[in-house]
Amino acid sequence: MTAPLSSWQQDLAAAFTKPTDLLHYLEIETAAFSLPAQQDFAMRVPRAYAACMQKGDLNDPLLKQVLPIYDELYSPAHYQYDPVGDLSALTKNCIIHKYHGRVLFITTGGCAINCRFCFRRNFPYADVRLDKQNIHTALEYLRCNISINEVILSGGDPLLLSDQNLADLITQFAQIPQLKRIRIHTRLPVVLPSRITPHLVEILNHATLPIVMVVHCNHANELSPQAMAACLRLKQKNISLFNQTVLLKDINDKSIVLQQLSEQLFASGVLPYYLHLLDKAKGVAHFDVPEQEAVNIHQQLQQLLPGYLVPKLVKEQAGKASKTLII
Repeated sequence: MTAPLSSWQQDLAAAFTKPTDLLHYLEIETAAFSLPAQQDFAMRVPRAYAACMQKGDLNDPLLKQVLPIYDELYSPAHYQYDPVGDLSALTKNCIIHKYHGRVLFITTGGCAINCRFCFRRNFPYADVRLDKQNIHTALEYLRCNISINEVILSGGDPLLLSDQNLADLITQFAQIPQLKRIRIHTRLPVVLPSRITPHLVEILNHATLPIVMVVHCNHANELSPQAMAACLRLKQKNISLFNQTVLLKDINDKSIVLQQLSEQLFASGVLPYYLHLLDKAKGVAHFDVPEQEAVNIHQQLQQLLPGYLVPKLVKEQAGKASKTLII
């Protein structure tokens, strides 16, 4: 007999996967999307996230992050399938080893939400995802590379793993002597806050290694009361919380919008960390903000906020030893 779905799994299963259904819910003309773009990269939007959108507004900043549109079908030549060089940094153990001292594991190919600007929208997850067959060789890679002191769980979204699978991974990493911390990159506290259950929080709180969680929030409107409460539950259990934002044209490319985001993040127990220039993946060119414009926005943001609420403006370049600091 199949075990019943938990509350957050039910919420995930109920996500919008058809643009017509989402637009009908938002009371918007259903012709305002591209079926070919949807077929190229499927839509997925949790209802908790859709509830943060303004009904009747096709220009809602949250809707524009998730709705398939015709602009995705055009890509300049320099927009690539692997824009940040993940595949060239991939070891035979399904580990992405780009930077000194830390490695990244692709734990799952699934996300609770499919962001249209995703730099891994074309990623071959089936070929590189960590699973029961390669976990042992991956752990051996860590044991043999004593310079590695941090592991990053990414995806997809690692919080889509079951509590048991996540706890097992954390336990296995804790047995690697030189590891100092585990970092989790996730969008779920923001887009599917029901995932942050008391049991999950306790797993993270009782981990032997310190847990750092880097959430991904692009606009203050994403931080519903439920999302803020989810982040605060983690913060109250000594989980270090940081945020990464992608700078997106006509969504958050105004200093006042980013100011509001930083303030709302801080109220949620989350510190702004990175403001990313867009990674140039196939199908995302319409989201791009030119670098000089980004610099101007960031300089304006510095005038509006105390330094600890100003994220670093960065871009990622394939083959570089670290992210490139713009300002």
